Amino acid sequence: MLQSIRDGSKSWGAKIIIGVVVAAMALFGVESLFTLFGADPDEVVEVNGDSIKRQQVEMEVQRAMRSGQVPAEQERALRNDVLDQLITQQLLTHYAEEGGFYVSEQQLDQLIVNLSEFQDQDGQFSSELFRNRLASAGYTPLSFRDELRVDIKRRQLQQGMAFSDFSLESEQQRLAALQRQQRSFRYSMLTADDLDEDVTVTEAQIDDYYADNSERFERPEQVRVEYVVVDRREMADSVGIDEEQLRDAWRADNDDADRRVAHIMINIGDERSREEAQEVAEEALAALEEGESFADTAARYSDDTVSAENGGDLGEISRGFFGDAFDDAAFSLQEDEVSSIVEMDDALHIITVTDVDRPPFEQQRDVLREQLALEAVNDEFNQRVQQLIDDSFAADDLQSVADDIGLSVEQSDWLARNEGSGILSEPGVMDAAFSDDVLEEGYNSDVIELDDDRRMVLRVAEHRDATQLPLEDVRDQVVAAVTAKAEQQALVAKAERMLENAEDDTAIDWLDVDGISREQQTTVPNSLVESVFRMPHPEDGDAVFDIVELPQSVALVALDEVTPGDVDEQTEQFVAQMAEQLRAQSVIQGLIDYLNSEAEIVRR
Repeated sequence: MLQSIRDGSKSWGAKIIIGVVVAAMALFGVESLFTLFGADPDEVVEVNGDSIKRQQVEMEVQRAMRSGQVPAEQERALRNDVLDQLITQQLLTHYAEEGGFYVSEQQLDQLIVNLSEFQDQDGQFSSELFRNRLASAGYTPLSFRDELRVDIKRRQLQQGMAFSDFSLESEQQRLAALQRQQRSFRYSMLTADDLDEDVTVTEAQIDDYYADNSERFERPEQVRVEYVVVDRREMADSVGIDEEQLRDAWRADNDDADRRVAHIMINIGDERSREEAQEVAEEALAALEEGESFADTAARYSDDTVSAENGGDLGEISRGFFGDAFDDAAFSLQEDEVSSIVEMDDALHIITVTDVDRPPFEQQRDVLREQLALEAVNDEFNQRVQQLIDDSFAADDLQSVADDIGLSVEQSDWLARNEGSGILSEPGVMDAAFSDDVLEEGYNSDVIELDDDRRMVLRVAEHRDATQLPLEDVRDQVVAAVTAKAEQQALVAKAERMLENAEDDTAIDWLDVDGISREQQTTVPNSLVESVFRMPHPEDGDAVFDIVELPQSVALVALDEVTPGDVDEQTEQFVAQMAEQLRAQSVIQGLIDYLNSEAEIVRR
């Protein structure tokens, strides 16, 4: 939640750092509303009886997209991550509330007024900033308080779990010693080229491997599907938008943009009646209409002497700074336009806009074109979707449905339950393909809502059961696997023979590695370095030998020396902190895994 406010506030040039609640704790309020006849159609997941709505997922996705931190091409993949995150947050919220975690109204008040993103230049809480920044992030003050309360409860839970686990001083010292330890060793790599003769495999070995590893050569249950998609964006691509429409949309989108304003203020009071003030204001307005500059007119007529010295300048304002009457005038003006006379707070004002803080038109052109095109096809899209719902329900095929709506029928290759790619990998698509109604009864699927802009209907064109592939179909794979296994065994056998005389065998082509640490960057394979650091220490100056199996090779290793390494307090402190964080994350993840295993989670 607070992350979205932070991301939104970037448009104001602010750097908002919130150390109280981490960004991953964003959660929308959840309503457990069910219709009289079943589950809410907008519900995507039910977690222990409470629902997560599609609009929650979409809102979080759009907030992430607006932050600029997620590439547009990853928007669809983002939905799965967002949904999983919302499920986890729902589980943690339930657990925290069942545990009696409590946040008082006073605590919330204190937290809000101390958040820097809601403070003005003097470090004081600003109700205007509070309202503006919440509105930009899509919150009301009440919804913000409610979600902040839930955020804090989850934070209390996670911190309590994390702080319940700790490491002893002796453990930290041991970890530091292991971290800085260095090892010097020699190694020699053996590959299939080092074998004395080529490896051959027998038919019996092939048959045995095929029988022992039958699960590797199974073809899962598969379907080929036909599908049609109504795509709003695809429809919008053919819509023409002219320059005037784009300009109008650009201005409309920026009606509420922050702007720099100047004014001429004529006071009403003891020294001047309202009628007298009106006369002065009209005189000033006439001067402006005759071509006098706003700065000169303000210097002659304005009772606001401070701003008059600067041409009437009031600085940059947002809506709400000076009240509705002032806003209505100021935010209806384009740059350099002058308002009529505005009465407010015992004064008459003449207002002009000197600058509007909005992105350049060319920068927004493509976004505006897409926005207008989508709006233009919205009614047609809804009509097509409704026709898709009606026609596909009654039809015995998809081609007639596609012809009626003006769509094309797409076909997939053979796919297992989890093998969909592209649009077929969207949540719920392959579940629909393997549902009883579609797979067994041969019906068209219900309309699948992929996202705000796409609807799909599919049917199964062909189906085949899971089966074990015959040996002749996978013979090349089996032979390759058996050969690789036999070569590895032959390499190990050769390494063992070499190991018997390793101390005296000068024929071994050793490669030396001096004083390497666990995390040091090196050209030596990581799995070999890890194996070296698991070997026992050499004693009495005698090397310790071992054989390490690597993918498609074997290494003969001689560990010559283990040294304590140099003390690096900064590195060791960092490692200790990382270890504590990993332990804390492990505890929290353990709780999340437990809650998931115990929860009743129903995905729609």
